[in-house]
Amino acid sequence: MNLVKKYLYWLMIEPKAGRLLVANPHLDDPNFLRSVIFLCEHNEEGSFGFVLNRKLDYTVDELVPELGDFQLPVYEGGPVELHTLHFLHQYPEQIPGGQEVMEGVYWGGEFEKLIELINSRTIDTDKIRFYLGYSGWGAGQLASEMDENTWIVSEASKKFLFASNEKELWKAVLKELGGTYELFINAPVDPRLN
Repeated sequence: MNLVKKYLYWLMIEPKAGRLLVANPHLDDPNFLRSVIFLCEHNEEGSFGFVLNRKLDYTVDELVPELGDFQLPVYEGGPVELHTLHFLHQYPEQIPGGQEVMEGVYWGGEFEKLIELINSRTIDTDKIRFYLGYSGWGAGQLASEMDENTWIVSEASKKFLFASNEKELWKAVLKELGGTYELFINAPVDPRLN
């Protein structure tokens, strides 16, 4: 695919469950500055997802004492309902009740079963992510932001959803998109400093 066709393809891709929203470099909302969001739902009623690249300073065992000594990271899923704990995983058979968001990636499920599996060390904890809060948009709100070029939409992949270096995720997604998007990597956080 040549560069022009690839760029036009990315311009036409629409938000939907299982895709990423990548903050445009001009977005200065501190809640979403340089963020990458995995959309779990997108319909006429609104949209819902998790910021993938905002690791918090504490671990899930501090929130869920039943997990004992498992110091798994917790991410800020977004500015909405920061008192709620959510998780993404790749274990549909072992953790029933989850909702498939994209092939092989599930949101939620039976939390007690998840605790049991982690404590028994029978699953790879690199295939689970915990989030406090979420990112949400009401009916038409995300469409309005898309019209303002606030977000770049990208296909999601497990390598981004469960990435080990969340600080570089925004750049990594843009680099994979290539073309003009790759140039955004070098955009200053504050354009006045350019």
